[in-house]
Formats: sequence, structure tokens, C-alpha cells
Amino acid sequence: MEDIRGRVTRDGIRIYDDADFAGMRAAGRVAAEILDMVGEFVVPGATTAAIDDFIREEIVRRGVVSATIGYKGYQHASCISVNHVVCHGIPGAKVLNNGDILNIDVTVIVDGWFGDTSRMYVAGTAPRKAERLIEVTHEALMRGIAAVKPGNTFGDIGFAIQSFVESNRMSVVRDFCGHGLGRVFHAPPNVLHYGRPGSAAVLEEGMFFTIEPMVNLGRPETKVLADDWTAVTRDKSLSAQYEHSIGVTATGCEIFTLSPAGKFFSSKG
Repeated sequence: MEDIRGRVTRDGIRIYDDADFAGMRAAGRVAAEILDMVGEFVVPGATTAAIDDFIREEIVRRGVVSATIGYKGYQHASCISVNHVVCHGIPGAKVLNNGDILNIDVTVIVDGWFGDTSRMYVAGTAPRKAERLIEVTHEALMRGIAAVKPGNTFGDIGFAIQSFVESNRMSVVRDFCGHGLGRVFHAPPNVLHYGRPGSAAVLEEGMFFTIEPMVNLGRPETKVLADDWTAVTRDKSLSAQYEHSIGVTATGCEIFTLSPAGKFFSSKG
């Protein structure tokens, strides 16, 4: 299967050209810059709606497009998942309390390319158990990314994440996964955050996808609330998530959503 954007593997994964990396780099940088700015708004007393309003206004100011507004009926510029919300939390009147932890997930479209990233924030001062959850989740993401190079497999990525998380007596969510992206929001492959070494599709130079492990302090099971978006831990344990968009290079990978300000891993995002 061939087209102007390059080859598609037998697993349905598109292989992008060298020139396409520039488009992903630009989109990823915008998403990361917006999240760099959000930290100052994550304070006790703030509402998640106010945070989303800032993100929406910043997207408009930059002249780019939100990928989530209008996506399957969703009407917000971000997903904001607080405490035991695993992912897809809907911004609203929820007031942040001191010690709340939250994941903020933003996807923008820049010249047709999708930049997708999320990171953890803390309102005030988090309890030590929450801090440790955030630390383990970030390290799990980076270990998954370290496994990305041509010839390795998606199972290698999942195993790197799962083995580290479980060695810290936490659990990896199975119900949600990373995904391919590029000029579309979601595409093959599904990037599982658990797995066996050497299993699943082989990584090739030119693949674009997200790695976005969700890690729970308790058990891995989740449920989706009646709004058909918000996913929570069944046991009400705290959950954390980090996400980068990456492209496979000849020798490893490029992270498209690195924080320009170096804020990706800190209490203020």
C-alpha cells in the first residue's frame, strides 16, 4: 500500500518521510508550550473550567486548532483528570483543593499535523504517596521511550513500562493505550503500556505515535461514568499519566512534545 505520504506496514502503521518530522515537531512544540503556561493556573480554589478556558484562548491566540473541540461531540480544549480520574476528565465547576493532582491533556493541529501531550500538575502541596505516583509514572514513560528504536517491538515498550511500575507496587491501566498519529488524531498502532519483550509489531524508522501510560496506586481496573467520557479507577485509588508524541528515527526516537521550558516533570508541570 503506497500513497503520497509514504508506505503503510502490514499492521496498518504509516511510515512517514523525513520531511514530515518537521510538521510533527512544530505541532508538538505548540502543545508543549501551552502546557508550560498552564501551571500558574493550577492552584487551590481554581476551577478546571477556568484552566480549560485559558487553554482554549491560547489556542485561538496562536492561530492553531484544537483537536478535541468537536471531536465525537466533545466541547473542550483539554481533558483535565483529577485524583482518581484516569483520563478524559471533562473540565467544569470542579474546584481544586490543596493536594489535588491532575493530568492536563492537550492536542492541537498545526498546519494539518497533530501535537498530543499531557502531564501532571499539583494544586498546592501533594501528599508523599501522590508525589511518588507522579514520579513513578514519569519514569515509566521515559523507560518506555528508551525502548524505542528500529528493530525493537511495541511489546518491548510495554514491558519496560509494566515491569518498572509493578516493581514499585503500582498498576498499569489496561483499558486505554497510546496510538498512532500524524495528519490524523488516532491511527494504528495501539500502543499498549504492558506486554512481553519481542511481542507485537516491529518498530520502523518513520513511525509516529504516542506513549501515555496511566498508572494507579491501587488496582488497574477502570470504569467510564455516565457522561461516556470520564474514566475513573474502580477502587477510587489515585491515578497519574504522562504523554509524549514521538517519531522513530534511525537510531532511536525524537520526542516532539518536549517542554521548551524544561517543565514537563515538576509540581507545576
